[in-house]
Amino acid sequence: MPDTPAATQRARVRVPLRFHDGYSVDAELVTFHGLVDGQEHVAVVLGEPAPGSVPLVRLHSECLTGDAFGSARCDCGPQLREAVERIAATGGVLLYLRQEGRGIGLYNKLDAYALQDQGLDTYEANAALGLPEDDRDYTSAAQMLRALGITSLDLLSNNPDKAEQLRDLGIDVQHRVPTGVFTTPHNVRYLRAKVLQTQHTLPLASLTGLSAV
Repeated sequence: MPDTPAATQRARVRVPLRFHDGYSVDAELVTFHGLVDGQEHVAVVLGEPAPGSVPLVRLHSECLTGDAFGSARCDCGPQLREAVERIAATGGVLLYLRQEGRGIGLYNKLDAYALQDQGLDTYEANAALGLPEDDRDYTSAAQMLRALGITSLDLLSNNPDKAEQLRDLGIDVQHRVPTGVFTTPHNVRYLRAKVLQTQHTLPLASLTGLSAV
């Protein structure tokens, strides 16, 4: 386990969350001092775990196009909406991480979209731009969890790399819980690439038979 400096909680504020489909829940947003990457990541604390249980946690990478604008080219917005409700029901935390475009940034992500329109998949497009397929590092996420007193959790994610990185950082990931499958004609190639390139736990059979638009 790397020797990572401790982060501390900076502020906590209650925020009522309201989604476009009418779902609402009260959350507590937590900010931090001392995160190693210097980014303004936020923890969204939802519900209360039952006695003796571990919290359900999601590491959600920021996606302006999907989270805010409802883009159908990815599944980020529906995953965010699902995660908030599932975590609120069982008690836990959503870490909203400022890692747009799997860490390459918004402008580069949009450049990669243009290459995807020419036939490359999401990972090939990053490589064509001379960028990593996935440039995310979850050291700050581990710092945030420890600052919240969380060292053991169930991870809401289809991505095995998130669980592996957290375990390498000393966080006890007891179970990796898959998210739903949010398929549109616009994101099916993107989701298939996740399965084939980075072993996301999505049912590949359900991602066939749809045409990319």
